[in-house]
Amino acid sequence: MTFEELNLNRPLLNALSDLGYTTPTSIQKKAFSVIMSGQDVCGIAQTGTGKTFAYLLPCLRQYQFSKEKNPQLLIVVPTRELVTQVVEAIQQLTAYMSLQTIGVYGGVNIKQNISELANGADVLVATPGRLIDLLAMNVIKTKSIKKLVIDEVDEMLNLGFRPQLVNILDLLPPKRQNLLFSATLTDEVEEIISSHFNQPVRIEAAPAGTPLENISQVAYHLPNFYTKINLLELLLAKPEETSKVLIFVATKQLADQLFEELDFEFSPQLGVIHSNKSQNNRFDTIQKFQDGSYRVLIATDLVARGLDISEVSHVINFDVPEIPESYIHRIGRTGRQDKKGIAISFFTDNDIEAKATIETLMNYQIPVLPLPETLEISDKLTDDEMPKIHMKELAVKAPKKEERGTAFHEKIEKNKKINVRRDYEAEKKKKYGKSYKKSVRK
Repeated sequence: MTFEELNLNRPLLNALSDLGYTTPTSIQKKAFSVIMSGQDVCGIAQTGTGKTFAYLLPCLRQYQFSKEKNPQLLIVVPTRELVTQVVEAIQQLTAYMSLQTIGVYGGVNIKQNISELANGADVLVATPGRLIDLLAMNVIKTKSIKKLVIDEVDEMLNLGFRPQLVNILDLLPPKRQNLLFSATLTDEVEEIISSHFNQPVRIEAAPAGTPLENISQVAYHLPNFYTKINLLELLLAKPEETSKVLIFVATKQLADQLFEELDFEFSPQLGVIHSNKSQNNRFDTIQKFQDGSYRVLIATDLVARGLDISEVSHVINFDVPEIPESYIHRIGRTGRQDKKGIAISFFTDNDIEAKATIETLMNYQIPVLPLPETLEISDKLTDDEMPKIHMKELAVKAPKKEERGTAFHEKIEKNKKINVRRDYEAEKKKKYGKSYKKSVRK
């Protein structure tokens, strides 16, 4: 099937032709007719399967011009990078249509969003937090919203946006079409579907956890951090093979540390991105990786969902993720649009259990390759890798209450103060052997 065989109008077909797309992906074919029918949809599709176009094409096909300034289509996504990329995708598809799209997200002055929305919007793409702010300020009217799309809902819940998401669902008009897309279907996602959706049709491009066929997966068993660095340098030393490499790490601190380790050798072609970076820095870094200025990009999972970058040759998991579904999202950054990709994972003895959990989820065992003969095995350890010496703590038995001493010392006799009537006559007699009486003058 080609896009020409779908019930698309000529403006959309022309835009797809300009983009070089002729054949819809599995999720795009399955979702199109169901969304066009007006039913609620729960789409399960892994990253890289084309699910953004899967909901945009039917929604834009059904768009009808209105003089209303309020949005007809609301798309909620977890990160600012994903807002930007969904807006860009809409603008590409509507090159031959008259349609206003606005994206809003946190990290920028809200007055800028208010100013943009004052002129009206047909499609609004937003992160949950900023959307709630604008709804509370009555900047956005929800009465015209006909379709709601929640993309990457599992990641949204992982980031703690459940209260905002539920609040948004409660504020929207009840008569609407709900479209939910996710790479994994968790219990929390199921709960939201049962509470706010109307008998949704479930569409799966592939069972959750199934590795993408066009991604080759391998792993290396390494002893420590600095040996990982040595292997990484060996792999990156072949630019003709590793043309565009995305490296995932566990934390922001580790991302910066890895950048410092590689900076001397790969400086002009190396970038790093995580949530502590400014918004402009993040957008600039992604753009440089996209256009090839950076050959290597170090990233954390937090920004992984917002990275829709073409032609990534390799994904390297410098750390094995604790959440097995995150592994699926990571490797989905390569092997996109029917191109081949390679996913390489570094794991230590501490990661064996996490690796096994990932393999259970995928029902696939990741091949472990022998270490290269030229690899230098480092004996240098980080603070976290240093063996911990556990001293036995001896418990000191507290004395019983009745055995405890007082918290003060008894005063000596002369320092005691007792309020009594003094007998000066007796004191004089005791001191001088006789009593002395004052003479009374007559």
